[in-house]
Amino acid sequence: MARKKQAAESSEQSLARAIRLCVDSGKVEFGSNAGIKRALSGKAKLVVLAKNCPAILAQDATRFCKLSGIPVLVYDGNSIDLGTVAGKPHSVAMVSIIDEGNSGIMAFCK
Repeated sequence: MARKKQAAESSEQSLARAIRLCVDSGKVEFGSNAGIKRALSGKAKLVVLAKNCPAILAQDATRFCKLSGIPVLVYDGNSIDLGTVAGKPHSVAMVSIIDEGNSGIMAFCK
């Protein structure tokens, strides 16, 4: 049981590192409006949602991502945690990743 918990924590930490590295080395856009626009146009490679993203925004983003063939990843923290991981001093409900850079974040989508 403890091993599963440690594996989950290490996977969370590696996802957080990948998001931070993607913000530093790749191209991302923050915010739900930008994320929905990128998902609708198909220009994002990945959309990361916070766990407490408003339901209507999460539904719109997942629907548009599904239509465009873009994977959606739900971060296992709230929007304040996602903002902190991304290096922003405010909450972030949605991050659309346009270029992953050196992060290797696309491995978490599979």
